[in-house]
This record gives sequence, C-alpha cells and structure tokens, in this order.
Amino acid sequence: MSDTADSPQGGSGSPESKSTSSPGHRLRPVRVLTVGVFALAGLIFFTSFDTAKGTNIRTDSSLLKLSDLIHERSHKNARLDESNAALRDDVEGLAKRTGGSTGKAEQARLAALEKNAGTRKLTGKAITVTLNDAPPNATAKLPGYPEPQPDYLVIHQQDLQAVVNALWQGGAEGIRVMDQRLISTSAVRCVGNTLILQGRVYSPPYKITAVGDPEKLKKALADSPAIQNYMVYVNVYGLGWKVTDDGTVTLPGYTGTVDLHYAQPVQ
Repeated sequence: MSDTADSPQGGSGSPESKSTSSPGHRLRPVRVLTVGVFALAGLIFFTSFDTAKGTNIRTDSSLLKLSDLIHERSHKNARLDESNAALRDDVEGLAKRTGGSTGKAEQARLAALEKNAGTRKLTGKAITVTLNDAPPNATAKLPGYPEPQPDYLVIHQQDLQAVVNALWQGGAEGIRVMDQRLISTSAVRCVGNTLILQGRVYSPPYKITAVGDPEKLKKALADSPAIQNYMVYVNVYGLGWKVTDDGTVTLPGYTGTVDLHYAQPVQ
C-alpha cells in the first residue's frame, strides 16, 4: 500500500485543520455525532466482552453442533423416504385391486414413465464400484511423487461424479449410490469428507452399483480420463478402488419426492 493511501484525511493541509474557534464556540453537529458513535461502540464492546467472559463456546451444552443437526436431519429424511415409499406402494396396490380409473393403455404408459423416472424397482446384472479414503499415515509409494497433502488422501465430489458419469456413459439402466437410487434430478455433493445425497449424509467407503452390461460398464470406467487421474492417486497414495461383479441384483425404486423446486421472482 502506498504512503499516500496511508495518510489520514483531514491532516495539517486540510481546510478543517486551519479553522479556529473561540472558547465559547459550540461543537459542530458532525463532531457531536462522532463522539456519540464512538461512545455507543465502546458500550457495545464492553457489554459483549463482559458477556463472553461467562460463556465458553466450546463447552456450552446449549449450543447445538452443526454435525449433530446434519445427522438428525439425515435420519429424519430417511424416515420420511420410507414413509413415502410405503404410501406409494399402498396407492399402487389399491389401484391394481380396483382396476384404476384409467384404461390399460394409460396404465402401460404410466408404468413406462415410472421406469424411466427411476421410481420402479430395476433388476439386472450389475457391478459395484467402491471408493474409500487412503490411510491417514499414507506416504508416496512410487518415486518422484511428493509426500501427500491431506486433500490427496480423501474421496472428493469429483471422484464420485466421475464414476457416476462413466457408468451412465457405459449404458447403465439404473444406478444406486449407497442405499439410494439416482434419478435425473439427483445431485452428488460432498461437504468435507462426507457425501450428502438427497438430504441424507454418508461417510466412506462409498458404494456405487449400476445395472447394465458389466463389460460395457467396466470399459467406460477404464476409458474415463477423470478416473484415470484418480487411479494415479490409488497407485501412489493408496486411495481405495474396487470393482466387483454382483451378478443379478434388484435396485430399489426412488422413494423421495419428484416435485421440482426452483426459484421464483418476487411479486
């Protein structure tokens, strides 16, 4: 920062400093306001300091930890998903017993839409990809590589996204991440070293299961540039990577809400 920028305003050359006042001259309103502001600021600072002395932020049991709140909401969302799935099954069962109010053609069209939307169960041959953090004491296994930084040893959002995108590219008919089915509006996000998926929180190891042609799925994984980069960290620092053939599996249908939520202009 330059010396000019550091110079205080209103110095010896300022018009204000050249003005004189008699002993009986009243303070200007601006100066009175300034004094009042500083006095108020001092009072607020003293009050805050005095209050803080009696409060230990680290040990105050009345303060709810953010992590506790996140996990509590995650469990609540899981219970709501289960309740929603049960209600959906009841509605479908009732519609089948009563014959429904639509014709067979409409019922077939609705079933096809539900399948494409991922709300129906899906059975087929599948593979599972498992990603895991490296050991905390990991070191570089190959010469020429630097010692690992903390970020080198954990699974990141782009790693999970790379696997999911590669599996879709390989022709996956459906994908499950952990215990949840992905749909077109699903977003794979990580906060720190935890995965937040559709309102629920997960910790590694992360399991991603895809139904489709196993050979095509594996080839898509091997051809992905993002996964090729991830494999460097697997070989050098020990990040977890495992691909297994699962045979025939059944993926659950998506049980969450399918309503779209978006911003709207204020009227």
